[in-house]
Amino acid sequence: MEGKRKHLTLADRIQIERGLDSNKNFTEIGKEIGKDPTTVSKEVRKHIHAKGRYMPAPWSAACMANANKSALCSRRHVCGNMSCVQLCRMCRKYHCNEICPDYIPRECEKLKKPPYVCNGCETQGSCPLDKAVYSAKYANDCYRDLLTSCRQGINQTPETIQKMDRLVTPLIVDRKQSIAHIYATHAHELGCSRRTLYNYIDKGVFAVRNIDLRRAVRYKKRKKPTQCSSMDRSYRQGHNYSDFQEQLKNTPRIGVVEMDCVEGRKGGKVMLTMFFRSYDLLLIFLLDSHTQQEVLRVFDWLESQLGLEIFRKVFPLILTDGGSEFSCRSALETSATGEQRTEIFYCDPHAAWQKGGIERSHEYIRVVLPKGRSFDQLTQEKVTRLMNNINSERRDSLNGHSPFELSILLLPNALHRALGLLPILPDEVNLSSSLFN
Repeated sequence: MEGKRKHLTLADRIQIERGLDSNKNFTEIGKEIGKDPTTVSKEVRKHIHAKGRYMPAPWSAACMANANKSALCSRRHVCGNMSCVQLCRMCRKYHCNEICPDYIPRECEKLKKPPYVCNGCETQGSCPLDKAVYSAKYANDCYRDLLTSCRQGINQTPETIQKMDRLVTPLIVDRKQSIAHIYATHAHELGCSRRTLYNYIDKGVFAVRNIDLRRAVRYKKRKKPTQCSSMDRSYRQGHNYSDFQEQLKNTPRIGVVEMDCVEGRKGGKVMLTMFFRSYDLLLIFLLDSHTQQEVLRVFDWLESQLGLEIFRKVFPLILTDGGSEFSCRSALETSATGEQRTEIFYCDPHAAWQKGGIERSHEYIRVVLPKGRSFDQLTQEKVTRLMNNINSERRDSLNGHSPFELSILLLPNALHRALGLLPILPDEVNLSSSLFN
């Protein structure tokens, strides 16, 4: 008989209980619910529910000493009351199973063979023995409890938890590494999935907490966007986001570089960032001020270091926002000799998601340099150190590889030499404030 190959439901268990009450055998019940008779037998024996006696018969009747009616128990004074003249088996004050050392409970011989329960028994009402019944509700409650309890708790030994804690906690707390980076380099040592690792941290199994993770604690609710300013936007004509999408349709394999600025305190130094979509590589340049001249200085310096041809190959298409520092489009697109070196397009107002890659990469910077902290004490050497640590962290989007590993294969190495891009060992990646100490 081919079954449904699924767990028993409450409806199936009710059918089993009704079948037992009607004195049906396991084969007949199995045909009704579409299960093998062995399945029904296992279900009944696994969820037998013991009940007390229905009638207040003397406890002595349930003793093996009274199983033979011709040799009833004649014990006296078992309770220690020597003045009592009544037989102990007739006593209503004490129960034999509580005070008699020779009490042996009787078992019904019918319970040793199918159906193993008292359901459907004709003498159930007058039987002085304890009852063993099958209840659909009790069986289903036991099933549900087991279904959830077997998936709860921690499936690790204390020694394994300590070993994982010694590995994970320093990398997260001291070096601010992400779970993705840790799992990419130490998956064989952890011995559990990444989701399980998050659950262990959430349950407080390790010394590290959710507050130590980058994104486990929710961000503040975003403010409603303000109205666009009335500044001149003629430089965007023909270079809006719709034009950018049309350009990608015409040349789908062209490399896209997203560009933005990260501010410290108002009026101080800022960071110019460039993000390569295809490699997740992040470039960071320190600017003395948040102005067009500083951005143009970086473009001219990059061209002088790489040469015009390599610059065109590395930065063919740039997508940025409509900030005033990027409004000098013609100067940024044109080299000192008057030749075009790149093409710049602008996102729609209040649509940061259109360059979401660079917005997400800024989280790495904010882990080391929280918002509101001044950049005035930084140097380009320190910024390069930060850039190397960010680009050495392994990512899920790169199949467990780091942006540096991918870029060294697909980008001209002249860019790495000019910017001082160097790999950092996996366990040495540091994205905490101690990076600059």
